[in-house]
Amino acid sequence: MTLGGTMPGPCLLCGERRGIRHADGWHCGVCTWRCGDVPDSDLPRPRVDIVYYIRFADRVKIGTSHKPRQRLTALWHDELLAFERGDRTLERVRHEQFADLREGGEWFTAAPRLLEHAARLADGGDPWHAYARWVSAAFARLSTAR
Repeated sequence: MTLGGTMPGPCLLCGERRGIRHADGWHCGVCTWRCGDVPDSDLPRPRVDIVYYIRFADRVKIGTSHKPRQRLTALWHDELLAFERGDRTLERVRHEQFADLREGGEWFTAAPRLLEHAARLADGGDPWHAYARWVSAAFARLSTAR
């Protein structure tokens, strides 16, 4: 295995150009998809539900989506804090966990414990990279299930 480098072309799943050279070829440095592998076009794009945490001024929105790029494009926010893999059930759990901070709807006061929770989820990484890995893993599961 060779450490990081530039792949021959962008990853077909997430578009990243940085990769890691393994014995079986280049793998994306973000989502680990093998360079040159083409997702089966007969398979539907896998649904990956996420709970997102975005900050706007001194408030944090905790919401859910299975199309986060589309969803976050539609929302005013200053910063994407984190993604957490989960659906509406987990979103409800988080809303209950931070109920004392609720300002209305899905918006919460950006208190230190909520910001610390989001920071732990992000673990210093880019939330989009985590999402790319989850989509890659879901594609791999679909491909092997056929």
